[in-house]
Amino acid sequence: MNSFSHVPVMRDEAVAMLRPRGGGVYLDGTFGGGGYAKAILDAADCRLFAIDRDPAAVARALEMAGEYPGRLEICQGRISEILKLLGERGVEALDGAVFDLGVSSYQIDDAARGFSFRQSGPLDMQMGSAEMTAATLVNTLPESELADILYQFGDEKASRRIAKAVVERRKVEKFVTTADLAGVIRSVVRPDKSGIDPATRSFQALRIAVNDELGDIAAALEQAAALLAPGGRLVVVSFHSLEDRIVKRFFAQESGRAPGVSRHDPAGMQGGAKPRFKLLTSNAVGPGAAEVKANPRARSAKLRAMERLAA
Repeated sequence: MNSFSHVPVMRDEAVAMLRPRGGGVYLDGTFGGGGYAKAILDAADCRLFAIDRDPAAVARALEMAGEYPGRLEICQGRISEILKLLGERGVEALDGAVFDLGVSSYQIDDAARGFSFRQSGPLDMQMGSAEMTAATLVNTLPESELADILYQFGDEKASRRIAKAVVERRKVEKFVTTADLAGVIRSVVRPDKSGIDPATRSFQALRIAVNDELGDIAAALEQAAALLAPGGRLVVVSFHSLEDRIVKRFFAQESGRAPGVSRHDPAGMQGGAKPRFKLLTSNAVGPGAAEVKANPRARSAKLRAMERLAA
């Protein structure tokens, strides 16, 4: 099995929606394991620029580039740096861009990266070179700030109980491993009927905070949209409500579907800005039953797409 045999969630649907064409220039904003990139490059004789902050993903991309001479170029950096990274390479316009948001399977499955509570590893969670680690957060943040992160980014209703337990425990011994933190969380949160591990929401929240994922998504959407040529398509696959909310709002705004102002508001007399995009998905598209059965991680995926209108 080669490095690129992993099939990412909703790969076929995303690439079909992107509609690559020969001679086009495309962006894979989240290279990860390279599944989307390979499918795009196989679909048409196009050029593809890929971005990833993870050095391991960059190494995989460099390996793949040898299979597509002159057609694949990897940029190491954050998706909030699209204009800078592509500008440095002379890219002024794109015919399409795709994002597969969140943590990749490669990162989850590598215990040394510290993303998973299912196997013990260092409490890290950095997708690239972040300014902090998850260990820094849980060992230093005031109890109230830690509780806010767990609630806002993980929708963890027991956030205050967990934060209190974490702070009490770190007075005795600092947190070092994922198993250590997961154990404390499980000691104060009981499993619910869904069968989801009690540590799931807290680990998601810490990962998002460590990597500023939501801030990156908002910036990436703005920048990718700005580069799309008429007819260019933006395709995004998200995995939890916080990500999807940002995507949904941005798509609604750009397509003229955002909620209007009150007719009693003088601003409403001025009229809205002309839509720059048309929606290709009026509602989010989910994975098929067969894909969810084969890959339970796919169950929460949502795909949204829109197309740049003529100027």
